[in-house]
Parts: sequence; structure tokens; C-alpha cells
Amino acid sequence: MKRILFACVGNSCRSQMAEAFCRHLASDMECASAGSNPEKEVSPETVAVMQEIGIDIANAKPKGFKDLPDLRFDYLITMGCEVECPFLPGARRIEWQIPDPKGKGIEEYRRAREMIRIKVVELLKNITE
Repeated sequence: MKRILFACVGNSCRSQMAEAFCRHLASDMECASAGSNPEKEVSPETVAVMQEIGIDIANAKPKGFKDLPDLRFDYLITMGCEVECPFLPGARRIEWQIPDPKGKGIEEYRRAREMIRIKVVELLKNITE
């Protein structure tokens, strides 16, 4: 089973969406997310835009890297925010350029969600080929 870690700064928007898409689309992958400086809660806008497409992340909580029980991952996906990520031996690092929607209104969260959906689908396709 491949293990994927999605990382950003706050783990309250983009990396949470990516983890949720990964879990929703790939039952044969282990998906997690974390942030270098986690927020206190997942942003309400993130929860709302994921709920719009039928993915419930209302109970998701932001995590830091130290909160993960095991840092052995096959892939480390960063959201394009120059996040400080731990060195993950053996992990292939991939950087996505997803603009941070925080504080920019619900349409920017929807835009980020759709960009992330496309990237996750592409990633999963490439991993399973």
C-alpha cells in the first residue's frame, strides 16, 4: 500500500482537501496531511466547499508533522507554499502550485478545491500505472 502525505503550512485548507480527495478516491492508498504550523481548526470554508461535493470533513483536525505516528511515506506532496517539511527518507517530493484561499472568499476555496481534485486524480493515476 502506497503512503501519501499532503503538506502545507496550516493544514486547515489545501492539504485537508487533498487528503479528503485521496481518501475518497483511493481505498488502496494511505493518505494523511499535516502542516508546519497547524491552525487550531480546519477552516469552515474548506469544510463547506467539500460538503458541496458530498465529502464530509467536518470532524477533521489540523495536525503537525510531530502528530503523525509514522513519517514513512512514499510521496510528500506540498501545496506550493514553501512549507518547511521534515526530511522523509525514501519519499518522492512533489510540489504543487495551489494558491492559498485563506481569507479570500468562498469562490477561491472552490477554485482551490477544483485544482486539488484534478491534481489528486492525476497523482493517483500516475501512482497506479
